[in-house]
Amino acid sequence: MADKIVMETGAYESTGGRKAKRISMNPAYRYAVGIGITAKHVGFVLVNLRYEIEKYERIFLEFSPETSYYLQLRKELERFLADMENPGRILGIGISIPGIINAKERMLIKSHALQLENYSLTFLEQIFSLPVYFENDANAAMMAENQNTYKNALYLSLNSTLGGAFCIDGKLVSGENQKAGEFGHMILVPGGKRCYCGKQGCADAYCAAKVLTDETGQSLEQFMKRVGEKEREAEQIWQEYLDKLAILISNLRMAYDMDIILGGEVGGYLANAMLTLGEKVMAYNGFDHDARYLKICAYKREASAVGAAKYFLQKFIKEM
Repeated sequence: MADKIVMETGAYESTGGRKAKRISMNPAYRYAVGIGITAKHVGFVLVNLRYEIEKYERIFLEFSPETSYYLQLRKELERFLADMENPGRILGIGISIPGIINAKERMLIKSHALQLENYSLTFLEQIFSLPVYFENDANAAMMAENQNTYKNALYLSLNSTLGGAFCIDGKLVSGENQKAGEFGHMILVPGGKRCYCGKQGCADAYCAAKVLTDETGQSLEQFMKRVGEKEREAEQIWQEYLDKLAILISNLRMAYDMDIILGGEVGGYLANAMLTLGEKVMAYNGFDHDARYLKICAYKREASAVGAAKYFLQKFIKEM
């Protein structure tokens, strides 16, 4: 308490003697920053020791491997943290990136979304004065969830690109070549729509968030508002999206037989559609009696950035 690591948060009910004091971790004792990099945007989050988002922001910043991009990224982060009273409490910066990452070697092995291959992340690391941790975006989103709740679970990251991750016994499974969880590039419709990876019929071409926004030219928030207002065109696109998502979910449930967490940008809007989605999933699955294994993500915005930031917070708590 003298070091302000823990603090009093009240008192328990008396059982006859003096009331016992309620003591908990001081969430402001340490922080971590999360940065979620995508092809078109960057998300910033400031996360405390309770894994609460104290501040977040998303800006338009088109990715580029040029030095100017990294300098702009550093400038934007400095602006984001400008009002923080004690920046010395920040443990590190977790960065989520869409693609296959070798975190130990600081290498982005391949990213279709960013159009990079065998790309060194060391320069990106060097522009910051704090320790940096890199993680695949879908893996980071899975890390944002409570591992005590989901010892065995699968995460579907329904962002502008579709990613995935899963954990067994509370540990992420990366695969022998760090490619586990690439659900977005499973063939969903043979000979179907062309995916950005070059193949036809990938799940990404039917279940990523861009499916709902590219054809309408609106933001996801605007599109979902139209769905809520029962606009015929938006409702038809939404139902077709849920149909394809139900097929993907059914296939993943048959393969993994574990809880499936629906996350990403679309995951934040699925709470009101769970009954409809569950019915669609059940039409393809004759082995489950219900769809209670479908779960909504804990963080409805910038989950990947939160998960990357949690790396430093968990490491700090473990070493205390």
